[in-house]
Amino acid sequence: REISPVNDLIVYNKLKQIIADFRPDIVHTHAAKAGMLGRRAAFSMKVPVVVHTFHGHVFHSYFNQITTATFIQIEKALARRTTRIIAISELQKKELTETFRIAPSEKFSVIPLGFDLDRFGRDTEEKRKRFRERYGIPDDVVAVGIVGRMVPIKNHSFFINAFSELKKQVNKKVVAVIVGDGDLKPSTDEYARKKGLITGSRYNDKEKTDVIFTSWIRDVDRVYAGLDIATLTSKNEGTPVSIIEALASGKPVVSTDVGGVRDVIEHGKTGFVASDEMTFAGYLKEMIENPQKAAVLGNNGKESVKQRYSYTRLVSDVAALYAELLSQGQSRSGKPLFSFF
Repeated sequence: REISPVNDLIVYNKLKQIIADFRPDIVHTHAAKAGMLGRRAAFSMKVPVVVHTFHGHVFHSYFNQITTATFIQIEKALARRTTRIIAISELQKKELTETFRIAPSEKFSVIPLGFDLDRFGRDTEEKRKRFRERYGIPDDVVAVGIVGRMVPIKNHSFFINAFSELKKQVNKKVVAVIVGDGDLKPSTDEYARKKGLITGSRYNDKEKTDVIFTSWIRDVDRVYAGLDIATLTSKNEGTPVSIIEALASGKPVVSTDVGGVRDVIEHGKTGFVASDEMTFAGYLKEMIENPQKAAVLGNNGKESVKQRYSYTRLVSDVAALYAELLSQGQSRSGKPLFSFF
């Protein structure tokens, strides 16, 4: 979120009022700006336990060096007063503690994200049919998709380049499906056309559409049901939610090798990670030419995320952490904090 001194001050004062009214023993914040305002409000109101979750970070590939250094210093100052910091993967914890030195390792707990993944496995054939009918994609066309905001960090030009290379290497009909919207949509469309790709909002068999731009689609479970392969091309990523959702749908995935991707994708077992466009295109080709292998990867991924990223596991992990932190101090009433439970 953009910094707005006036609006941020209003929010900060409202948060302090909410804390004064409810007198919580724990305040748990998420993300960068909300985490900064929420923790400062909690500190000023002397909340006994303050927890913060990093859902990724903005410490590289987002801003210039001066802005990035400023954000790092702010996070370090906040971390000194935060009771416990949650990283959503071991890799993220290592990055935050060793690369950026936000706080010492003992101040962190690792709790992976959790989601309601059941919907991604329900009525998949019907969802696939409806999605493909909506965008005119025939059954014999392999749909390779990417879901996300069309902003620089998501690196859609990498996706276009890899897909363009893929088109040269396979004989099967393939179409790229870009789901999402943002400031870079017009320039991405233009870039694809300059690469010799035919773009549109639906597949046209006569024109042999190469790239479909769908804009935002609320029901992403329908999207993944309609795709054959899912991708992610980000320059930086915390826990890649789109990849977790694709795997929950039983789809094979290919991703750039960034952030927490390897915490989700087991290379060669549930999908592939690649650092350059040619390798990326090669993995796409491998799955298109070997659908049996692609199916195995998809099934492996589905079982993996179902076990590791369910919301019931998340609730259990956070409740256990709260109990641990509450048991270490006194509540506002003077009673042991674990009496909250």
